Amino acid sequence: MGKTRWLIPDCELPPEGDGVLKGHESVIIVNDSGEDAEIEVKLYFTDEESVSGIFWHVGADRVKCFRMNNPDDMGGFIVPKETQYAMKLVSSCPIVVQYGRLDNRQTNLAYYTTLGYAE
Repeated sequence: MGKTRWLIPDCELPPEGDGVLKGHESVIIVNDSGEDAEIEVKLYFTDEESVSGIFWHVGADRVKCFRMNNPDDMGGFIVPKETQYAMKLVSSCPIVVQYGRLDNRQTNLAYYTTLGYAE
């Protein structure tokens, strides 16, 4: 189950804001296979060079959440806030990827999740 190549076209890390729920982005990966997933992450920006060299590991039969506002999850890269970008994931085995964003810049906060494009 799952795919090895994923593209998430609409990423934008919101500011944390003042509420109890802090603004953030996350990618949740389910590895339903019997082997560990080694995942290469590449970020694409509108007016800047792409960023590669970010690697994630998700064990066999495991789920793991990666936060874009956590430099440890992003290979030390600090994702700029309020900047549109896209993300490509290439995995060593089939995985399922869900993207989520919590944006509390307005009183009617918005949280949504979506699957990226996969092949």
